[in-house]
Amino acid sequence: MQLTVNGKPESIESKDSLNITALLEELKVKDALYVTVELNGEILERENFDNTTVKNGDSLEFLYFMGGGR
Repeated sequence: MQLTVNGKPESIESKDSLNITALLEELKVKDALYVTVELNGEILERENFDNTTVKNGDSLEFLYFMGGGR
């Protein structure tokens, strides 16, 4: 499966489809509990990660929101 992840091509071997949770594990995404996922331009709700499947050609962005300030 060919994906675009954070603007870069990513190949997932021997997988036809994965849900978001499995994809985060497959890609060994750091701090997966805190990542926000955008799939093809739409922000996903965390409770939908197990029910949302990625397919060949999809584009994903993994976003981390940090608090801060003075």
